[in-house]
Amino acid sequence: MQFPLESFNAVSAANPWTYVLFGLVGFAFGFTLEMSGFGNSAKLAAQFYFKELTVLKVMFTAIVTAMVLLFGAVALGVLDFSQVWVNPTYISSGIVGGLIMGVGFIVGGFCPTTSLASASTGKIDGMMFMLGGFVGAFLFGETEQYFTQWYNNAGYLGRLTLDQVFGLPVGVVVLLIVLMALFMFWGSEQLERIIGKKDMSHEPKLRLVGAGALVAVALAVVFIGQPSLDSRYAKVTFTRTINEEQVVYSADEMLANRLVFVSPAEAFKAQYNQSMNPIYLDVRPEADYNLYHIENAVNVPLAHISEVIPTLLSEPAANSVFILISNDETAAVEAWKVLVASSVPNVYVLEGGVNNWIAFFGGDDPEMQPNPTAGDDQLKYLFSSALGSRYESCSPSPIEYEKLTYDARIVLQLKRDKSGGGCG
Repeated sequence: MQFPLESFNAVSAANPWTYVLFGLVGFAFGFTLEMSGFGNSAKLAAQFYFKELTVLKVMFTAIVTAMVLLFGAVALGVLDFSQVWVNPTYISSGIVGGLIMGVGFIVGGFCPTTSLASASTGKIDGMMFMLGGFVGAFLFGETEQYFTQWYNNAGYLGRLTLDQVFGLPVGVVVLLIVLMALFMFWGSEQLERIIGKKDMSHEPKLRLVGAGALVAVALAVVFIGQPSLDSRYAKVTFTRTINEEQVVYSADEMLANRLVFVSPAEAFKAQYNQSMNPIYLDVRPEADYNLYHIENAVNVPLAHISEVIPTLLSEPAANSVFILISNDETAAVEAWKVLVASSVPNVYVLEGGVNNWIAFFGGDDPEMQPNPTAGDDQLKYLFSSALGSRYESCSPSPIEYEKLTYDARIVLQLKRDKSGGGCG
């Protein structure tokens, strides 16, 4: 989904309106924090003593409201969730980082965002906390080399969401989280009444209307459901420049016009193109892969292709190109449909598959003989032994094939930079 106002799409010095918009959003956010009392360290710290739980209620309200609106938009087909950045899950480093931040929150009375709101109103404690944050960031940058391997790898699970963890439909997870949040709201009010001696009779009745609205939208998400793979595939479009004109193709038109099929020559030369990082995904059965496969190709059988989508979406750099490989093209085309429907960028199919690759680079290899009984998407060669990628044609010589020519099909579609946020 594109941002509705095209003038705000590109953030650059040549487009100053983006900075105006972001400045207004930041001002509104800080103003809201201060008006809610989030610039007061005593009020913030009171939540850990169960006397004042406004922070908990505000944060969970923001979380569940954003969640039901997000997945409501996905259910209606307005938004593609795969295009939404989801922070990768790091279990070990996440636990340690959460404990450090929690202790700092209790001791200092602020999180990073609320300290900025407090400092902006001239509060000395907010300024000191913010200064401590800058010092901590500096020390982290200077010592990061000593533990980068740990926090980047320990407990890493990639793009992981609760529906994947529990194997439940997205709508059901949304409804359960809403109900859990409402229970926590009720529980927090009881704690405020009992421990904080707070008079709850003056709390606005409108909060009950808001709770009912959240439950209603969550139920709608359950009943509408999420878009099917077929419906997402039908909406996929590609833009290509033909005779200096921009032409928009559907996914089926890209297949029909052979615009997603790269020749063995182009797939081979991509390894030596500094502007791209080719990743070969071999979607054949493991038995065929073990007999023969292109060097560095990763075996992901077609039946398991959906399992690697989170990794493909979150990990590769913007210049990564995924080249799908089957014996002919049948299985690779099916995998291509799944990946493009899931918004994985830069996905192509090896033209003619492994059979065409062998014919192009290793047709004279005496260790491979034609298989006249081969059917659709089966190996058209018989192998004297299962050598995997140890055949000469699996890794052709770049010197021998230096002057290869081909019709280029790969057009890089750059992904947006990853972005993250704070606690507020």
